[in-house]
Amino acid sequence: MRRIGTWIAVGGLLMGVAACGGGSTGSTGQSTSKAQQLSVGFVAEPANLDFTSTEGAAIPQALLVNVYEGLVKLDQDGKIQPLLAEKWDVSADRKTYTFNLRKGVTFSDGKPFTADDVIFSLNRVKTDWKLKIKAQLDVIDKVDKDDDQTAIITLKHPSNGFLYSMATRLGAMFSRTGVSDLANKPIGTGPYTLGSWKRGASIQLTANPSYWGTKPALSPITLKYFKDATAMNNALLTGGIDVISSVQAPESLQQFSDPNRFQTVEGTTNGEVVLSLNNARPPFSDKKVRQAVRYAIDHKALIDTAWAGRGQPIGSMVPPTDPWYEDRTGDYPYDQAKAKQLLGGKTYNVKMRIPNLPYAVASAQVVKSQLAQVGINADIEPLEFPARWLDVVFKQGDYDMSIINHVEPRDMGIFADKSYYFHYDNPAFGKLLAQADEGSEQQQVDDLKQAAKLLSDDAAADWLFLFPNLIVAKKDVTGLPKNAIAESFDFTGLAKQ
Repeated sequence: MRRIGTWIAVGGLLMGVAACGGGSTGSTGQSTSKAQQLSVGFVAEPANLDFTSTEGAAIPQALLVNVYEGLVKLDQDGKIQPLLAEKWDVSADRKTYTFNLRKGVTFSDGKPFTADDVIFSLNRVKTDWKLKIKAQLDVIDKVDKDDDQTAIITLKHPSNGFLYSMATRLGAMFSRTGVSDLANKPIGTGPYTLGSWKRGASIQLTANPSYWGTKPALSPITLKYFKDATAMNNALLTGGIDVISSVQAPESLQQFSDPNRFQTVEGTTNGEVVLSLNNARPPFSDKKVRQAVRYAIDHKALIDTAWAGRGQPIGSMVPPTDPWYEDRTGDYPYDQAKAKQLLGGKTYNVKMRIPNLPYAVASAQVVKSQLAQVGINADIEPLEFPARWLDVVFKQGDYDMSIINHVEPRDMGIFADKSYYFHYDNPAFGKLLAQADEGSEQQQVDDLKQAAKLLSDDAAADWLFLFPNLIVAKKDVTGLPKNAIAESFDFTGLAKQ
């Protein structure tokens, strides 16, 4: 057996969409004095608390790692580390994973965590989950146990992506008696439990007194949701919150320039801000029209105008933190003449249905202006996010263009599903992904580079920019991350001086 991972530390676990690494974890986290509380500002509020049936990043952002834990997790460098599994082994044929589970772990409903919960949780992905990403675990053939502390997962074939998928929401462990009301009552093994939820306003997480690891330094944590960037900025300026989780108005950073009051952290994410094109209906069922869109957009000007120069052009669905990243921004250099040539003198009127989120609204204005110069006239229609956008655009596919930040890690595979809202259909792309998953590590890199190139060549979408990890906080908050490369905002690494 080949040893893959061993447990290194307990508590203070690192990962997140705005992941929280470092920082003190020395407090028991049980005090509710003002010094131990923390309020964090967000824009996108969850529609409910069930990330097994509801798309979008807002739910795992709040609950993954904090309330729900998996067998493994991602660290700040994107490496897989142990969590509820102390260690694991992989068979020589790369098809059998044996996980040794941590002892003494209980769910917040008091039930012990055992291998039976691993079997239950992973079988539920196939039978109960509603999300399209659940297909990532179709590679699992069966889940068994040796004993209560040993879970055995057998794959249908070797898979480079399996363990990484287990570090996402797909690998979250659920109590066998705790799934009756996931939308309102999450029950997990994590360092926090749900304290209260004021819909439209806030979610409060409180320290889990029976947590198996190091107790978090701060409790309660209040996630406050704001309708616009100005309101969130004002809340930080006036002391209503301690942290802006993701700056939604980069041009306003000057307000927080006083180092005696505030700190700014800037790094990268794996969030691709995608200009989505509906490949299934005209005009974007025509490859030439999609290519014209890519030539018509000046990405540097867009980033400068819409996001105050913060962000990075990438040209593909692969962020620089992935091993198969290649700079594909040169595939479609800004060239209005080329765009017009591809359109053949025709003009098009299209519906751009976007979420009413600051980055999407700001980017849409620039895209509209640039496309108009080549003959594509876009009518912008902001939709309330998440409910309306998920229903109209994501579920019904009733749109021509949209703009959304795809924050899920290593998510290029979503283009392999022709029923996904892009409606991209190229069997060669899916074949490359399958080869990449089953091959050697080098084959994975080579095949995924080819897949990214094919996606770009087909102009399946346009990638406006890589969303930056941009956090502003009060000076006394410690443990803020530089990079954010997973789905969760992990609060356990945060503390106050």
